[in-house]
Amino acid sequence: MNLFRFLGDLSHLLAIILLLLKIWKSRSCAGISGKSQVLFAVVFTARYLDLFTNYISLYNTCMKVVYIACSFTTVWMIYSKFKATYDGNHDTFRVEFLVVPTAILAFLVNHDFTPLEVGSLAGVPVVGEGLWQHSCCQWALKGLPPSARFAQTSLF
Repeated sequence: MNLFRFLGDLSHLLAIILLLLKIWKSRSCAGISGKSQVLFAVVFTARYLDLFTNYISLYNTCMKVVYIACSFTTVWMIYSKFKATYDGNHDTFRVEFLVVPTAILAFLVNHDFTPLEVGSLAGVPVVGEGLWQHSCCQWALKGLPPSARFAQTSLF
């Protein structure tokens, strides 16, 4: 196991857990971009489809399950549990302007044109090359919805 990957996974997991704890303790999701959290859930789901076809290690499997579960828990908290505190009026980023171009880019960059065919990336088996590429493109642009929200609510 690569030490940097392990530390990156732990810091990412800590950030997700802190977000969930913040929402739960404050009983509010004010200031959080719900659209961004939906994009996280879509990215993790598309990226970790190989969870059902390829076993790499217990650590890898557990981290994938935790990332997916935490992402959907965050979405559930924002759009269901604490819906009254979610301010959709400020979360106005048009997600289709992000999802459609990344899907087209994934199709153009992808060397396998079947979305659920098993391919490999750096020697690691990957299910859904098209979905994997889409999640990579989308991951690179995931900061746009919260940035748009911040720009709208900023005093400057």
